[in-house]
Amino acid sequence: MVERGGSGAGGDDSRDTAPAGVRGPFSVPDFRALWTAEVLSVAGDQVARVALTVLVLNETGSVAWSAGVYALTFLPALLGGLLLGHLADRWPRRRLLIGTDLLRAGLVVAMAVPGPGLPVLAVLLILIVLLGGPHTAARSALLPDLLSGDLLARGLALRQVSVQIAQVVGFAGGGLLVATLTPRGALLVDAATFVLSAVVVAIGVRSPHASVAAGPAADPGAPVAEPGSAPATPVRWTARSGAWWRSALGGLPVVFGHPRRRSLALVAWMLGIFVLPEALAAAYAVGIGAGPAATGLLMAADPAGSAVGALVVAYLLPARLRERGIVPLAVGAALPLALTPLAAGLWQAVALWAVSGACATACLIAAQSGFARATPSAVRGSAVGVAASGLVASQGVAVFAGGILAEWTAPATALGVFGAVGIVLALATVRMLRSAGPEAVA
Repeated sequence: MVERGGSGAGGDDSRDTAPAGVRGPFSVPDFRALWTAEVLSVAGDQVARVALTVLVLNETGSVAWSAGVYALTFLPALLGGLLLGHLADRWPRRRLLIGTDLLRAGLVVAMAVPGPGLPVLAVLLILIVLLGGPHTAARSALLPDLLSGDLLARGLALRQVSVQIAQVVGFAGGGLLVATLTPRGALLVDAATFVLSAVVVAIGVRSPHASVAAGPAADPGAPVAEPGSAPATPVRWTARSGAWWRSALGGLPVVFGHPRRRSLALVAWMLGIFVLPEALAAAYAVGIGAGPAATGLLMAADPAGSAVGALVVAYLLPARLRERGIVPLAVGAALPLALTPLAAGLWQAVALWAVSGACATACLIAAQSGFARATPSAVRGSAVGVAASGLVASQGVAVFAGGILAEWTAPATALGVFGAVGIVLALATVRMLRSAGPEAVA
């Protein structure tokens, strides 16, 4: 989850003069720098995932260990956002972005050095992924201060498409780099992308919003000054007024103590269900008697649809209709999964999953931009950390529960059940969104 700017609905009015066309977000220099840095980091992360998987498999000969290390590239993100996301409100966000990139670069270099055993490798990897929590929170919290109005949704859409392309390029390039440079050489390439990301941010991000702490004396657990209201009395973060855990978990009341933020965060978490097709693609292909090529097509269907959905919601769907379309888009993401057991062959399943991915991404962008506008800058890092962690958790639960159900029944059946559950949950959000505020739903 991401964003909104200033201390409320205000911010730097000069941002509103940016062009509203396709290049709109890229006309903002600071956004270009953040976008470039993120693409570099994401591509490098995929290279590292390939390199680590091959490295551990080569050194242990164990598929289980190799898969376990791959899982470690995701799981700590749950705690990283929740426990460290609040640092994006404590420290200047530009400094935090640069610092976490450089720390991660150093840790990756340590992983590439021959000698450390698997336990040390795992600890270094966990630290790297944990540092991604405050980094993501700082970047996401800063974006709404750079992009106002319609540009925010367009910026989110461009990030969504670019990240997916970077993942594909990173995976493909990672295989070539591992074959050419060895796994440890490929890890050094990943470290270089972190250094380049830090340099790009240091040179390109010049907004005053990025150079000062958003809430230097704020306690995330204290009352939040909402847009249009008088500022809350700041509570200085000391040992007397709250320890680390109070500050780390302070994002929970920021999200759940505000009806609109709570509603939009829950909508985003619900969308975690729709990651299931990618997890079951291989098993589904076997179930319909198809081969590895079909698995690739099925796994590509969701991200391909997501890219289309991101562009449609950003450039074709009018801004006034985005949040009003949250419930229809959520139903549109769930219905194709519910129809999957009725699919007559591979291509119908590919089409259904592409539609699901398009609607789910469009819904997520609408929820993210609404969440951003409803969150004051001073506590946005904490709120983003909580929301992002919840989304990761919901995806993990969906994959775990969906895998068990597919084992007991069949992949198509599991997808159908989760699609039906998604429809029920989407329809159940109507009343919640209406009560959360006039902009949340029609």
